[in-house]
Amino acid sequence: MERYSAHTYQPLPVVITEGDGVWVTDVDGRRYLDMLAAYSALNFGHRHPALVRAAIEQLERITLTSRAFHNDLLPRWCAELAELCGKDMVLPMNTGAEAIETAIKTARKWGYEVKGVPNNRALILVADGNFHGRTTTIVGFSSDPASRAGFGPFTPGFRSVPYGDAAALEAALADDVVAFLVEPIQGEAGVIVPPEGYLRVARDLCTAHGALLIADEIQSGLGRTGTTFACEHENVVPDIYVLGKALAGGITPLSAVVADRDILGVLQPREHGSTFGGNPLACAVGLEVLKLLRTGEYQARSAELGGWLADELRAATIPNVREIRGRGLWIGIELVPDAREARWVCERLMAEGVLAKDTHGTTVRLAPPLVITQDELSWALERIVPALESATP
Repeated sequence: MERYSAHTYQPLPVVITEGDGVWVTDVDGRRYLDMLAAYSALNFGHRHPALVRAAIEQLERITLTSRAFHNDLLPRWCAELAELCGKDMVLPMNTGAEAIETAIKTARKWGYEVKGVPNNRALILVADGNFHGRTTTIVGFSSDPASRAGFGPFTPGFRSVPYGDAAALEAALADDVVAFLVEPIQGEAGVIVPPEGYLRVARDLCTAHGALLIADEIQSGLGRTGTTFACEHENVVPDIYVLGKALAGGITPLSAVVADRDILGVLQPREHGSTFGGNPLACAVGLEVLKLLRTGEYQARSAELGGWLADELRAATIPNVREIRGRGLWIGIELVPDAREARWVCERLMAEGVLAKDTHGTTVRLAPPLVITQDELSWALERIVPALESATP
């Protein structure tokens, strides 16, 4: 298993050989509780039997095809995902970054053909602290120096505004703005939840100024925050959903851009595509993921257990902790400035059998599979609290 952060790329000194539910096992037979599943795209746990069964059954038929071949599962998967999102059309891709690039192209073409922005003048607003992927275009509008350094020159046509600042967003909405691309909750930034009402105001501002609201729900979507989509916490429906990670349960890459026909329909045949986007194996697993989501069970578990976990962490009143934030089973624990780095805490937790992820040196992120039980969370808490308490230099 490899580990990424906003500042460094270092492999975890753990080679995972087997997984079951919320637990993984290394080559020495040691077991770890997975508390970083959102990063690993495993909202539904390791080796979920329905997802594994779907993959195996599809492997007996045909695994991968390019877009030149008919795929009998693709139309069904697209229809069911569109229904889940309340939209007309789905464009399948493989990775989150690929889906973000697709949304950018869609917004620009929509801006020229529908909004009437002069050619090559389309502007897309983004938020400070964003993380949308690692392509050259995407890192070009990142505010993280480590993501940008050495990769320029960058693609023009983007402007960043402070995250959570509705007034700054309104001031930036010029005539040439075609879209506002935003994470409903910023994951890589440290599970940053915007002020109450921010997404609602962003929705209203985009509507008033004729700009698309693009919600990057690659990490926050599909049950992670206690609702199917994080936008639902403010009853907001974006113009474009960008989905990925857990969309195929971590078994195979699958991502998608979902929007209504008057938006996504601006892309014509041969103008955009993906060789393996929506391949049969991904669609087979993706259909099972949608079936799991339709039960509502995982969203409810995330809301209930995530609320309990956050309350327990706050009640511990740990001196080294500055703030506990998040929604559902997605929690950021920000350390005080003079505490040890979050990476140190995560390595201490790993030694205790808990896998967590740090970011920006100051925040420990917890995002277990949504199949986790309260007993397993209690077991983790018995190790998390002492690790945080011991983070005094």
